Amino acid sequence: MVGAGAAGLFCALVAAREGARVALVSSSPLAASASYWAQGGIAAALAMDDTPARHAQDTLAAGRRAARASAVRVLCAESPDRVRELQRLGVRFDADRHGALALGLEGGHSARRIVHAGGSATGRRITRQLSASAATHERIEVLEGTTATALRMTGGRCVGVLAQRAGGGGPMEIASRGTVLATGGSAALWSRSTNPPGATGIGLALAHAAGARLADLEFLQFHPTALVSEGARDGFLITEAVRGEGATLLNDAGERFVDELAPRDEVALAIEAELCRSGGSSVALDLRAVDLDRFPNIAEVLTETGIDPRCDMVPVAPAAHYTMGGVATDLDGRASLPGLYAVGECACTGLHGANRLASNSLAECFVLGRRAAVAAGEEPLPAPSGGTGRAVPLPPPPSPATRAALWLHAGLRRTPEGLAQLLEDPFPLARLIAAACLARRESRGAHQRQDHPSLDAGLDETHTLVGADGEVALEHWS
Repeated sequence: MVGAGAAGLFCALVAAREGARVALVSSSPLAASASYWAQGGIAAALAMDDTPARHAQDTLAAGRRAARASAVRVLCAESPDRVRELQRLGVRFDADRHGALALGLEGGHSARRIVHAGGSATGRRITRQLSASAATHERIEVLEGTTATALRMTGGRCVGVLAQRAGGGGPMEIASRGTVLATGGSAALWSRSTNPPGATGIGLALAHAAGARLADLEFLQFHPTALVSEGARDGFLITEAVRGEGATLLNDAGERFVDELAPRDEVALAIEAELCRSGGSSVALDLRAVDLDRFPNIAEVLTETGIDPRCDMVPVAPAAHYTMGGVATDLDGRASLPGLYAVGECACTGLHGANRLASNSLAECFVLGRRAAVAAGEEPLPAPSGGTGRAVPLPPPPSPATRAALWLHAGLRRTPEGLAQLLEDPFPLARLIAAACLARRESRGAHQRQDHPSLDAGLDETHTLVGADGEVALEHWS
């Protein structure tokens, strides 16, 4: 298991419960992943007036006719059981005064179905509990401060990883019947991002170097409401759950200009249009009607930056937030490379299509994490001779110039000229993203081409696949 966010921790715990021995490789301490900072909750049809079919309908609508219907059905059917499983693992979710789960409303959802733990501290609460369980589990060996540097291959099959401990020493060889990547996304490649600096697509790079296919790299979701600040808190995510509780977005004239609970792509593009019209750097988020006791980490950060949300408007603008593309997998997390699996944000089942529905990402971590754990445990044991890692070094971290170029040329709106410039970028993943963007000659959800401003119905349920050679192909997934 490579990665110790929500998907990796849950997958490791399920695999251990199923009888497997698990090596959990984490470059950072447990509970320091991007999942730790997740403010959104888990989307699950748990209310009496809600159903998985209704959740699926909302997910397909948000995905702009590009979501993989089979993946949507799996997520929506299994998410309620994963919430209950997390409760059995000790996660305490927010409850109403009657003791029932308190279900929130977020953009794109037609019903209250978002489960939170500690309000906007959901990621922190869940990863803290899962980390404690993993750290004390007798069948899980936690390797903190250890970085996977290559996949171990033999006979065209992945049989483990090569890893390097912080502080030096020789490479570690970790053999595995099933290798699961749970390394998070790549949204930190963009200069304005809600993500921690390490979210630069390491898992995608490992998989691509070994020959696995990547999918949907053109679909990068921009969160509409990231804080605009002069200091280190610039890009801090202000969850759309506050909009579900009454927060509004106002332009420079103090007027509402968008349905705050529309899907994220629609809200982000509306904000960008307002910024282009006004020449400003932010719009205003009015939180005065919101009980911020339910969102303590937001209140804390705003106070730190000198904003009093009880009377001040909060300046916000879109920022790169979530990569819907990743390592191409089936509905059990299997990659195109035998023996390799991927779960969480580094994977792409096609579930999110061209625009992720709010809080489906944590649900995906647990639904697909469990399925991958079971499937990986059924892989054959690797031969005693093991294998060797591909001699393809991981690239150094992206430069500020690469991050600026991705924001400029692969941001909310894209041109063929700008994308062509990205094809020459020194960072390999930036070039693959540009190739995928150029291959999709339409505008759909999070991918907006100025030279192809309309949606092409002929590309419904069509996904971009990038092979080991960097060539892009289009495939229909149902």
